Amino acid sequence: MTRPLLFLDVDGPLNPYAAKLSRRPEGYLTHRITTASDDGYDMYGRRRKPLRVWLRADHGPRLLALPYDLVWATTWTDEANEWIAPVLGLPELPVVDWPQPRSSGRDGVHWKTRRLVEWAGGRDFAWVDDEVSDTDTAWIRASHPGRALVHRVDARLGLRDGDFTALASWADPVRSG
Repeated sequence: MTRPLLFLDVDGPLNPYAAKLSRRPEGYLTHRITTASDDGYDMYGRRRKPLRVWLRADHGPRLLALPYDLVWATTWTDEANEWIAPVLGLPELPVVDWPQPRSSGRDGVHWKTRRLVEWAGGRDFAWVDDEVSDTDTAWIRASHPGRALVHRVDARLGLRDGDFTALASWADPVRSG
């Protein structure tokens, strides 16, 4: 039996970027990252600080313990393997390539949704993101032949115990019904 895919967004689920700047969420450590796509300067030519990213090292082992094949589904693209995976103790993961331009359809479906269904190729999947909605869930249900879980994570909190429990439970079709 093929394991389901777990499509992982970085900002929101793994990096709770929407938390108050003065209050790093419990268990997270601050990492300063200058990615290859960032030249270090703002639009006025002023030197910019490296990007602040909050990550929890224990998320890596917890993700690897889930009965899924992990896939990056983030605008970090290949840089998630370079900057995020090592901090979390994850191996290099497959990366979903995104269409350009990145814009949602008039139907309210998130710009990632159609590509993830295409990438899954009929395979069961769960998608962890902070920007998904009931519209995405409905579109996937109507368009994807396999099972799918669209799991929204609060971008102020990141992945929490309940999220890991929900993902583990859903991956077991006998337990999830």
